[in-house]
Amino acid sequence: MPSIFSKIASMFSGGENAGAKPVAQAEPQEHAGCRIYAEPLREGSQLRLAGRIEKDVEGKTLVRTFIRADMFTSQEDALECTFRKARQIIDQNGSSLFADGAEQRTT
Repeated sequence: MPSIFSKIASMFSGGENAGAKPVAQAEPQEHAGCRIYAEPLREGSQLRLAGRIEKDVEGKTLVRTFIRADMFTSQEDALECTFRKARQIIDQNGSSLFADGAEQRTT
């Protein structure tokens, strides 16, 4: 069992995020020609907003992953907010989201 000091040290060294684990995923949603996958990460008893946006361009699947600071206690809330955030990312960035042609990138 880790001591309180090691828990505090891991909080400042990024150890908490290193143990983040994906939770069960929802069915992907379509928005503006993109596929949205909600993939919240479990961190202790909470879920961090995370997901990916995919788009097929010229025969290649381009992927943009995102992780945000938002935390949730309910999986349903985490999934709902992840889809909403992905739609916002797509709407705000438009065609520039995939304009660089990189196969994978974190936004």
